[in-house]
Parts: sequence; structure tokens; C-alpha cells
Amino acid sequence: MSRLAISKYQASGNDFLLVDDLDAPVGDLDVPALCDRWTGIGADGLIRVGRGRTAAFSFALTNADGSPAGMSGNGMRCLAAWLRDRDLVAHGDAIDVETPAGIKHVWLTLDGATVQMGQPNFTKAAIPMRGPAWETFQEQPFDIGDGRTLAATAVSMGNPHLVLFTQEDPERYHLEHIGPALEHHELFPERTNVEFARLTEAGIEVRVWERGVGETLACGTGACAVAVAAHEADRCGVQVAVRFRGGTLHVERRSDGEVLLGGPVRHVFDATVDPDELEG
Repeated sequence: MSRLAISKYQASGNDFLLVDDLDAPVGDLDVPALCDRWTGIGADGLIRVGRGRTAAFSFALTNADGSPAGMSGNGMRCLAAWLRDRDLVAHGDAIDVETPAGIKHVWLTLDGATVQMGQPNFTKAAIPMRGPAWETFQEQPFDIGDGRTLAATAVSMGNPHLVLFTQEDPERYHLEHIGPALEHHELFPERTNVEFARLTEAGIEVRVWERGVGETLACGTGACAVAVAAHEADRCGVQVAVRFRGGTLHVERRSDGEVLLGGPVRHVFDATVDPDELEG
């Protein structure tokens, strides 16, 4: 394969490699090799920016482990910044983007981008989660496997999430041990993202274990999942700041149920690489 042009962007520490698939698709890529933080470029995932069939642009995200990801709020916001930096959209433009989770709307702001994430779905069929399709799993006791039981809510934001509410500092949890077990919990046939969340006067503090990636510095769909789970339980209002290790994201749940996600986006660098040199 010839040399590949790649751009790296990050949103509150959630970092992505973006590849131009608009007019000349680049073909198969070894995403785990490219995303490896020791022997590759390093990222939480790789985004292909293409032409949509029903929208101007399309979004296809592959996780760092090579598995497909249905949706990423931070990834969508990085895509918008990538389009802006190539003069394909202008500041303030509203962009329609085709994703595996449907058409999403994103627009550029002074310090980053805001994306309309759609509506959450709490049914087990939508998440998916084992059990009767119409049932929900909200504010239920959940054994996290280390002798502790936390209040849990499962929700889909275009991908599955298990939100665990705790009164302890999320930093006190050994996420590197608990995260993999919960990601692969038998209740979630397609695995799940996991958030440990603590309510504070300033908002919600969160650590996140992402399906197919591991612990990340932030997660856009995770921020939305935490916010709507907390709102459903009357733990917070319709607007809330969600603080991750990598920074703060802002979530709003509108009266029609739509969820908005906003926050900063930063360009890290552009590079060209020989993908074959990273394989094996």
C-alpha cells in the first residue's frame, strides 16, 4: 500500500485518527496496528470520513481493537473539526452525517463542536441486554464483582452503556481489573461501555471503560449516557457538566428527548505513514 495520510484529533483526551475516504477509499487498514500507542501512531479509534448515501458525509469508526463502533459523540465532533480544517464546512455550519446509528447533526462552535446525539433508549432490546425486550434496567442493584453493589442503569446512545452510580471517588476503583469483566458481562451479548459516575455540586465526575478500547480519558456517548441516566433518576437537571480525566463535556437533554453534546476539539497533527511497516 502507498503511504497513508492521517490526521489526529482529540476531544477532551478522547483521540482519533481520521482518514479521507471521500473520493478515493483507502481500502483495508490494520486499525489495531495504527492505533497501538507503543508501535503505531496511537489512538482510541480510527474514523473514515466518506460520502453518505442520504447525507453529505458519512462516519465509520473502528475501535482500537479492530471492532466496529456504532457511534461516538467525541468522534463526531472531531470529524466536524476535520471538515472545517479542510474548508469543506465553515464555522457555524450545521452538518448532516450518516452513521451506523442514523443521521446525526453536528455544528461547529467557537471552541469545538456540538453534536445532536439523538434520543436515548432504555429498552433491553435496543441496548442490547439479555431479558424481555420491552423491559428496562434503571436504578437497579448491580454486583460489580469485587464485593460491592452499585445502583446501575443500562441505556443505548447508539451503543450500549452500563452506568454505575457511586458515592466514592471514581478514582478509587481498579478499572483496569473491573472494566474488562463488566465489558464482557453475560447480560450484554454485544459487550458494553461502562461508566463509574459520582454526582457533585459542579456536575458529574466519571471514569469510563470503553468497549473495544479500554479506559479512555473521555467518551462522548458515555457522557450522554451518564447524563440521561442521572436525569431519569432525578439526580440532575436537563443540563449538566460531565467531567472526565481528559476534560469536561456538556450535555443537554431537550424537552423533545434529544440529547446535545458539546465541548472542545483540538487538532493534534497530520502525518503520512506506510501502513505495511506497522503490520505484524
